[in-house]
Amino acid sequence: MTQPENLRRQPRFRRVPLRLILPNMVTLLALCSGLTAIRMAFEDRWEFAVFAVLFAAVLDALDGRVARLMKGTSRFGAELDSLADFVNFGVTPALMLYFWILHEAGSIGWIAALVFAIAAALRLARFNVALDDPDKPAWSVHFFTGVPAPAGALTVLIPLYLSFLGILPNWPEFAGPVAVYTGLIAFLMVSRLPTFSGKKFGARIRRDFVLPLIVLAVLIIALTVSYPFRVLAIGSLLYLAAIPLAWRMHRNYLKRDARFAGADDDGDCSDTDLDHLGDRDKDDRG
Repeated sequence: MTQPENLRRQPRFRRVPLRLILPNMVTLLALCSGLTAIRMAFEDRWEFAVFAVLFAAVLDALDGRVARLMKGTSRFGAELDSLADFVNFGVTPALMLYFWILHEAGSIGWIAALVFAIAAALRLARFNVALDDPDKPAWSVHFFTGVPAPAGALTVLIPLYLSFLGILPNWPEFAGPVAVYTGLIAFLMVSRLPTFSGKKFGARIRRDFVLPLIVLAVLIIALTVSYPFRVLAIGSLLYLAAIPLAWRMHRNYLKRDARFAGADDDGDCSDTDLDHLGDRDKDDRG
């Protein structure tokens, strides 16, 4: 019995729209940048290694937005993005710090690198398996649960920035404190502390703020190009300093909701999943 004519004329391979391919190409470009950072670190070209991680973080912030603008979000893209994030912001910074100074601490340094990489994997896994809470408050979109992976990668490299600026000597005696600091950032990544997400920043801008924001963006880019390690160090320190502010703002939101609901608030934020992670649209960088 011969097959129907319409079945025989079907193409062997289904065509994939270009709008689904381009966001994944951005993700793969970020992955190439993260892997290149490992090579640069292995060759003691630390400046290029840091720039490669920063470039991967910029691409990571863009791929989800490109996918949404082109209506090219997909489950495949979300999984690829998470795997790339683990390499770029979990494995790469851990190896960079180990090659730079943590190896001076022997097994303790390697354990610190392992803990950071595992924390990044757990952070991303929690992001991937979390389901959307239909009862979550609208304000939760402004917060993440814990430090996202890209922010963790950039902040854990603060000792390297300070070394480039001549503030922190590259002495073997500092390997222990750097290992402790690496473990602290790993803890912040897997913690349930609320941190600012910035997802809604720039979604809607008042007309009178457009030109000042453009000037501010150009200024930040110019400063980053001219004084990269100063900007990275100051920006990372300001981000860490903003965590208590995020916790306080989140607590105030909880108190306000409790007042409206007529319930007592115990200040515990652990019952609210802040990651709004079920959308699977590659928004996180964590």
